[in-house]
Amino acid sequence: MGKKKKTNRSQIPFRLNILFIFVFLLFSLLILQLGVVQILNGEEAQKEIDQTESSRAYLSVPRGLMYDRFGKLILDNESTRSITYTPPKNGHSAEERLNIAKKLATFITMEEDQEALASMIRERDKKEYWYLFHAKEAAKRLSDKEKEMDSGDQYQAMLDKIKQEDYNEFDWSDPNLLNVVAIKKELDAATEFTPHIVKNEGVTEKEYAMVSEHLYELEGIDATIDWNRVSKVEDTLSTFIGNISTTDQGIPQDNEDYYLTRGYSRNDRVGTSGLEEEYEENLRGQKKVVEFTTNNNNEIVGQKTINDGQSGNDLVLTVDIELQQAVDQIVQEELEKYIESNPYENRFMEDAMVVMMDPQTGEVLAMSGAAYDKEKGEVYDEGYRTIYNTNVPGSVVKGATVLAGLDSGVISPGEHLYDSPLHIAGSKDISSWKTMHSISDIEAIEQSSNIYMSKIAIRLAGADYQAGQPLRNFDFSAFQTLRNYYSQFGLGVKTGIDLPYEAPGLIGSSPNAANLLFLAFGQYDTYTTLQLAQYVSTVANDGYRVRPHLVKEIRQANGSKEKLGPVVNTIETDVLNKIEMKQDYIERVQTGFRRVITQGTASSQWSSNSHQVAAKTGTAQNMVSTDNGLKETYNLSLIGYAPYDNPEVAFAIIVPRTGTGNDQHGIHHNIGNKIINKYFELKEKRSEGQSDDNSDQSTNAQSE
Repeated sequence: MGKKKKTNRSQIPFRLNILFIFVFLLFSLLILQLGVVQILNGEEAQKEIDQTESSRAYLSVPRGLMYDRFGKLILDNESTRSITYTPPKNGHSAEERLNIAKKLATFITMEEDQEALASMIRERDKKEYWYLFHAKEAAKRLSDKEKEMDSGDQYQAMLDKIKQEDYNEFDWSDPNLLNVVAIKKELDAATEFTPHIVKNEGVTEKEYAMVSEHLYELEGIDATIDWNRVSKVEDTLSTFIGNISTTDQGIPQDNEDYYLTRGYSRNDRVGTSGLEEEYEENLRGQKKVVEFTTNNNNEIVGQKTINDGQSGNDLVLTVDIELQQAVDQIVQEELEKYIESNPYENRFMEDAMVVMMDPQTGEVLAMSGAAYDKEKGEVYDEGYRTIYNTNVPGSVVKGATVLAGLDSGVISPGEHLYDSPLHIAGSKDISSWKTMHSISDIEAIEQSSNIYMSKIAIRLAGADYQAGQPLRNFDFSAFQTLRNYYSQFGLGVKTGIDLPYEAPGLIGSSPNAANLLFLAFGQYDTYTTLQLAQYVSTVANDGYRVRPHLVKEIRQANGSKEKLGPVVNTIETDVLNKIEMKQDYIERVQTGFRRVITQGTASSQWSSNSHQVAAKTGTAQNMVSTDNGLKETYNLSLIGYAPYDNPEVAFAIIVPRTGTGNDQHGIHHNIGNKIINKYFELKEKRSEGQSDDNSDQSTNAQSE
């Protein structure tokens, strides 16, 4: 047994020696191979490396789509035939681009209309065309100092010296010449390895086929499929969806550095207004990246895709497109009918505006603006007026004024004040629409008392009132005090909506103390319709001011238009501030708003409405300047929400410069009743699965 163990131990060193020898031989072979590569093939390998160069091209991808809150597609990308040009490494020379343009011009026409074609050619284009044939002559015109300039400045100096009689040696009435120069102009704008659109609008089937058949003789030219933005709901919501630039316009020149540092090319299409601009980073997508390898002759010897790219994210809007279309129709029909019912009295009317939103979340359900073309006698959509145009709103602000009085302590809950006209020296008399005698804060809202609001303002300013005298001991800081209260509701400040621009409203600048009283009942500062909608939503929402927004979700594109992709981001409710006052005060204003409908200034117009609406009416004098002096008109306004006990929809309506004749108080109530009825009608239909436009779509457009 012991003898066997000794034999096994003697065999171990022998096996280790064999292993060491094997490893040594492997290392020797490796060192030998490295030596061959370094010494014998190194120079040849280095030459091959030196002779090739890698460059990357960034290719555009389709832009994200837009859907309404129920998944109905409202903004699509439509495929379109396109002719593109992709320059090689370091590009083609000007002469080569001209030859390509001449060949391509035999197959496509940039514009069929010669006048439109001629408008595409600038004077600079004509000068550059002349220069191609007279480069030496142009160079001789340079002074000695100009010859010392760098190439770019030198080229510009030569162009500056080219006269009209020079380039007019060519016949610029010749459509064939114009077509060639128009094509060359597009070729000149392209950058290496990046497809540049030469023509993507109006490319005929014949043009597309001819270019496709002759690609072998058109270096860099390709016939591809591009996309254009197309609305699936015609012009509905178009002013808020916005626009994108064309490939000719490219990125905005005044913000070029911003876009270039973010990977844009100069001819990329970008959002220039509305949601297209506001959500540009989400809609643009991620470009496809292709790496090209070229040799010393700039010939492509290899290419590989570094990144497949990703289409832009889709936007799911808060808007109910069926409600939006109905509201547009209601506003336009009521505006046209109202003007035509009394053309002379209503000769200064030109628009009507409506905003509907969820007061709990800030989700905008519809924003509509109708404008009247007096010359054509037609009404058309201009929804942007709801966030751009500002107007004195009248008595709708009285809820905020009462809350300012209660919170500041200048009035107490239920306090009665005597309603009778005020006579202040240096100001026109102030009165309510009727003499109300002794009224409380809630009754002042219900019956829309100007005097009650004026007395709150006088107390805020610490002033003394004597009939026929100026206001004594007036503290002008009361203007800012009252505006500070208003701003808590969104009046006089931007609402924060997710659009590139909104008007903040205009603050009156007259130092007259009596103007504080006019401010208190809505006849001094101006606000947008959206600001009024945010204000009434804050009242409905127990004092929480929420940011209005048009986008509900951002979803990843998945290649399907019938099924939404995964959620990338959800736009949550954004509470901007909470009104810092007792809840009892807010409830008193809510009660006043409800009583406006049940027994107050709007009770007759809303008596047949069954949806438990709370509201506040407003009428503001609006003087219009004419050749014959100032003419009196009225701004009519209405704000409200429903149902009163559990608000789910808030609205604001402004109809400026209505006539002073009969029924001047009707149009805003007509619009209000109809839009509220339509909202609840659609809600009921959807609960029963009966909504024609959205029921199928909302079922199909589900998330993955």
